[in-house]
Amino acid sequence: MRTLCVGSAVVDTIVLVADRNVERMTMHNATSSFLLLEQGIKIDTESITSHIGGGAVNAGVAMARLGIDVTVLIKIGNDDSGEKVVACLAAEKVKQTHVLRTDEMPTGTSVMISSHDRNATIFTQRGTNTLLQPGDVEPDKFTGFDLVYVTNLSNKSADCFPLIVDAGHGQGAFVAVNPGIRQLTSRASPFLDSLTKIDLLAINRVEAESLVPALIARADDDLSTPLRHPQSKDEPRLIRRGLSFGGFDMELSEFFVEIRKTGVGRVLVTDGTEGAYLADDQGIHHCPSVKIEPKGTAGAGDAFISTLSGYVAMGETAGQALRAAATNAAGVVSEIDTQSGLMRRDVLDKAVLQNQPVLPITTWTW
Repeated sequence: MRTLCVGSAVVDTIVLVADRNVERMTMHNATSSFLLLEQGIKIDTESITSHIGGGAVNAGVAMARLGIDVTVLIKIGNDDSGEKVVACLAAEKVKQTHVLRTDEMPTGTSVMISSHDRNATIFTQRGTNTLLQPGDVEPDKFTGFDLVYVTNLSNKSADCFPLIVDAGHGQGAFVAVNPGIRQLTSRASPFLDSLTKIDLLAINRVEAESLVPALIARADDDLSTPLRHPQSKDEPRLIRRGLSFGGFDMELSEFFVEIRKTGVGRVLVTDGTEGAYLADDQGIHHCPSVKIEPKGTAGAGDAFISTLSGYVAMGETAGQALRAAATNAAGVVSEIDTQSGLMRRDVLDKAVLQNQPVLPITTWTW
């Protein structure tokens, strides 16, 4: 299978700080936590390391390790950081025919400060990731690909999203997209209009909640869409609580029904350690997460969604795709960076078999 991954490339600097050297404050009436760094002092770290990341590169490496023929469409600068990105792609046998270079801005970079539960705070300089133009995504660049995987696009690059989806769909590819909160909120209308050409939409819980008001505005008067399943107090969180944003509330099943009315084929909603939900023609499938002590959470979403997209595009069942995605994401959080924990296909298959008892698939049919 030939895959084109479109999106960002970044050089990550990851800083691990011992808990005793950073104070953390958690809000009582919200889900937010804050790392407090004392101004004007020098803080010892456990490590400071450099790695290659970015949505398109992480996804490309994940799929290449699964044995998929991968090309990335990214824009990098003519600088040392760009050379590091190219070296990473070469080492992972990811094709570079669609790598674009420019002197206009430097290659994207980030600094991750990680402490306590290892959920890093990320300072980012998006750089060339913001510079995709319509001429960079002409339809002929999408010829011959079976899967077009579109990651989060930054600033002006996000304006190319409808063109990318049109090109992938027009060439007959399976189109999977993982947009990001800024793209959903600032460009909601063109995004929703593109869904009819998308085969798999992948978003997290916060991103799904941001779409609730727009979906309610588009919905029929009767939002009731009961699922056929046994009632249980042990149901996963989003099945019990639903989604909420700005005073608008929606049951998870209603959300899936309404967004699939736009024409999108499958919809994935991830909920961190609470697992993930995949809606298709059969119903809603839930897979829990693998319980693991994290070393770093960055890149877990890229690993999960790119793995699931690859498996679904190759014709695997919802259950197989969800288990593989959860297992590969667990491999990523067992390392500090976004790629070291990504598994090759034979290793992943063995790990999925080992994890099967702790990854039961629950399906609620329509």
